[in-house]
Amino acid sequence: MQKGTDGLKWLLFILLCLIWGSSFVLMKLGMFAPDGSQVLSAWQVAAIRIFTSGMVLLPFAIKAWKRIPKQSRGIVLISGWLGSFIPAILFCLAESKIDSALAGTLNAVTPLSTLFIGWLIYRIPVAKSKLTGILVGLAGCILLFMQKAFDPVNHPGWAGLVLVATLCYGWNVQMVRQKLSGISALDIATMAFSGMIPFSFILLMVSGYFSLPVQEEIFVRATLAASILGIIGTAVASIIFYRLVQLSGPLFASLVTYGIPFVAIGWGLVYGEKINIAQVAALAIILGGVYLTNKER
Repeated sequence: MQKGTDGLKWLLFILLCLIWGSSFVLMKLGMFAPDGSQVLSAWQVAAIRIFTSGMVLLPFAIKAWKRIPKQSRGIVLISGWLGSFIPAILFCLAESKIDSALAGTLNAVTPLSTLFIGWLIYRIPVAKSKLTGILVGLAGCILLFMQKAFDPVNHPGWAGLVLVATLCYGWNVQMVRQKLSGISALDIATMAFSGMIPFSFILLMVSGYFSLPVQEEIFVRATLAASILGIIGTAVASIIFYRLVQLSGPLFASLVTYGIPFVAIGWGLVYGEKINIAQVAALAIILGGVYLTNKER
């Protein structure tokens, strides 16, 4: 049974790496045309992302509401804000000034944020063996960051928004593990995202989305990219993530962020970016960190 569980958690791990690693490109496609001109604002892409994720799960909302204990409903709604709404806005704002590969790399700080929040809020001790793996993986991420941060297209100061988002992720991961472990992953995601539909719709109105010529091809493509980001990259991915947290614990689940740079760089290659030896070495170090963190003592 343990082997079956291990196989499932690694399958979910890989799926999340692929989905979330692709989300950074979708943010760019939502905000910018191929020539680099602005199409949708960061606020609009984030709002479409959350709105579509909520709408696709809305048919399951009534049953989810009934199945979730009353004392847990508020926590589920907070989880939606911490794990999706706030980070969605922060990432889109950051990617308006930095490239997607850099955002994907900085996202790998999430495991450290998870450890920090667990220690600060939930008084969870940090095992030295796991901390070693985290630091090794982080070293690989720093090496990748150094390859990208000083690229002329980036504005490193905006990278701080990504770091704030990782703190939100870390808090959400620990909260799900501590407070929502006995609730279905589908029910958590359904209630969390359905509860954010009104807020995301208001944000679309305030940001002026409905006054845009959304029937034009360039806006259709941008809206489609943001919608795919919401349906696959948020709704489906969140169900997988909540299940992974319950199955393997918050730390292993947060290590998904160490796999994201692989996918982000892969998309960079598709769009004509080049990969050098230092980046290959950094990716190998990141994998080593994942292995050490998950290794049994």
